[in-house]
Amino acid sequence: MHLLPLADLYREHQPWLKLWLQQRLGCSHYAADLAQDTFVRLLAKPEQESLNNPRAYLRTIAHGLLVNWFRRQDLERAYLDALASLPEIEVPSPELRHQLLEMLEAVDQVLHQLPGPVRQAFLLAQIEGLKYEEIATHMEISLITVKRYMKQAFVQCLTLELTTVVDQTRDKS
Repeated sequence: MHLLPLADLYREHQPWLKLWLQQRLGCSHYAADLAQDTFVRLLAKPEQESLNNPRAYLRTIAHGLLVNWFRRQDLERAYLDALASLPEIEVPSPELRHQLLEMLEAVDQVLHQLPGPVRQAFLLAQIEGLKYEEIATHMEISLITVKRYMKQAFVQCLTLELTTVVDQTRDKS
């Protein structure tokens, strides 16, 4: 095992990582941004590890960022499609659109942190409008399990809400 200083790691592997990302994204600008974000994530790690295979490690970090990037693009596309269907008088201002998109991204992140069945139950209730009994039947689980799943999802959403309020309070100070 060898421990490379971050500057050497960056110098040796950034061009390769950017190319790897560019092949997946088809855009050198986004690839450069995600490559940079990969090294920022590495820099933010409390302990720098010795790496047997730095490229595999960097690729793992970059892959996670890439998945998040694609998910964000899908979410943004869906949001813009929804905005396009609104009458012009109801279209929010650019500032409000930006704030709403940030909130949607935060909710999306929270939902993707939930276990699959919890997320499914929550979406069935919130998006499909199913009652808890209907969710239990649909998912073939007990009513008490649905309630437990919903509680878990709501706690995550409330945590997001609290974090947002705290961040807004800090911004005003």
